[in-house]
Amino acid sequence: MSDAEQRDPYAILQVHTNAVPEVIDAAYRALALIHHPDRSGEPTADAIMADLNWAYAVLREPDLRASYDSSQVAIEVEPPAADVTNATLRERVAVAADAAVERDTSNPANTVIDFGRFAGMTLRQIARTDPTYLEWLRRHSSGIRYRAQIDAVLSAMAGSRSAQPSSG
Repeated sequence: MSDAEQRDPYAILQVHTNAVPEVIDAAYRALALIHHPDRSGEPTADAIMADLNWAYAVLREPDLRASYDSSQVAIEVEPPAADVTNATLRERVAVAADAAVERDTSNPANTVIDFGRFAGMTLRQIARTDPTYLEWLRRHSSGIRYRAQIDAVLSAMAGSRSAQPSSG
C-alpha cells in the first residue's frame, strides 16, 4: 500500500465524509492559517502544509473526490442477532394488543380531546402521559362532555394497576 493510499484527506482536513464543499474550503483555510510555514514555528510545518494541500486538492475537485470515495473499502457491519426472548415477545404482543384496542372507535379511551394542551390526543394517550390531567379534567367544566369516557379510562387504569403483580 502506497503512502497516498494510507492518507485520508477527510482526516487531514478534519471534516466529515459528507462535508459540503464550503465546509472543506473553510477547514482548509483555517488549518492553513495555523500550519503555514511562514506563520508557524513548527519544524514539521512544511510536511503538514503539504498534506493539507494534497487533501484539499483531492476533496475540492468533485471528480477527484468521487474517485477517492469510490476507492474506499466499505466496512462490513454484521446485523444484530435475532435474539427473541420472552420479554421481547411480551412487548410485541402488548404493542399489537394496544394497536387493536386503538382501532376500536367505540372504546371510550379512543375519544379525542379537541382543546387545550392535549388537543388531538386520545384519552388513552393522555392517561399514559399525564393521568392527573384526566382527573382534573373530569372535575372541570370543560371536561363535562367527556366525563363518562374519562370515568371509564380512569377505572380501567385503576383495574390494570390492581391486576399487576406487586414487585417487592
